Amino acid sequence: MEERKRYHHLTSYEREEISRLLATRATFESIGKILGRHTSTIGREVYRNGLNRDNYREHRATAQAAHRRSRQGRKRKLDVNHELRRYIYQKLQRRWSPEQIANGLRRDYPGDAGMRLSPETIYTHIYVLPRGALKRELRKYLRQRHGYRWRRLAAAASDGRGRLPNMISISERPKDVEDRTIPGHWEGDLIMGKWKKTALGTLVERTTRTTILVPLHSYDAVSVRKALAREFRSIPRQMKLSLTYDQGKEMAEHERLSEQTQLRVYFAHPGCPWERGTNENTNGLIRQFFPKGTDFSTVTRRQIKSVQRLLNERPRKALDYQTPYEAFKTLVKGCN
Repeated sequence: MEERKRYHHLTSYEREEISRLLATRATFESIGKILGRHTSTIGREVYRNGLNRDNYREHRATAQAAHRRSRQGRKRKLDVNHELRRYIYQKLQRRWSPEQIANGLRRDYPGDAGMRLSPETIYTHIYVLPRGALKRELRKYLRQRHGYRWRRLAAAASDGRGRLPNMISISERPKDVEDRTIPGHWEGDLIMGKWKKTALGTLVERTTRTTILVPLHSYDAVSVRKALAREFRSIPRQMKLSLTYDQGKEMAEHERLSEQTQLRVYFAHPGCPWERGTNENTNGLIRQFFPKGTDFSTVTRRQIKSVQRLLNERPRKALDYQTPYEAFKTLVKGCN
């Protein structure tokens, strides 16, 4: 019986050869034959370390491989810290989001670095659990109950959508937008209706959480641009500084929108909804009124604006229990 050949990790020399051959547009199959490796080995190496054929580099691939090896066998914090795991499970049962749990840990354990986790680590812990009752129970406590969170995000990050012309990336957005000290910065998105044939536009001001619901007869680029521009007409100039949106095709006319509204439009990275976290959270609240499967063509403008008013007249803990409308009006007066 033939002895099975033992697998060896790729060497720095092999990674350098992969990088060089990719530059000549060689196929994975031909590279594999030259190096004596299986085609799938080359493909996994490129897409794991370089994201795609065009930006694979030996030094980065080698560094990432070393980092992965250094982590092998390392126990995760939630596997060994029973108090931390109990805290997280209890808060999930109370319907806290991972972000709220992460902030709660900092507040409840101010001097204990061992009781710290990022929201994404909490999500990861839930979704990498083996199938079973515990995983099903924890997932049902999440507002978004996707079965394959990371697969969906990875697909969104590499979905091959065309770039919108002259986009300004969120990475170029001023840092003072992050801490919400300066009002007038908005986040936007679409909530899709039944069969994705209808949609509702959503806008949220980051500092006051003021929400604008945008009725849409259609969600092509022209219709969305006109609808957004119409809604922003009633907003005071000092409260119109920027808009952060995702890279959907409905924003193809973002340059003309900027001309009409004087808003500077920034675009989040594909598959990174946390970069528009305020908007994502607000969309979850809106879904309480318009659940998935809603046909927005049957919802009147009056009904949509009634929900908008309910959202903006509800006290918010983040605003010291002011309503978004009250916080918005206070800031407008302060700017005059």
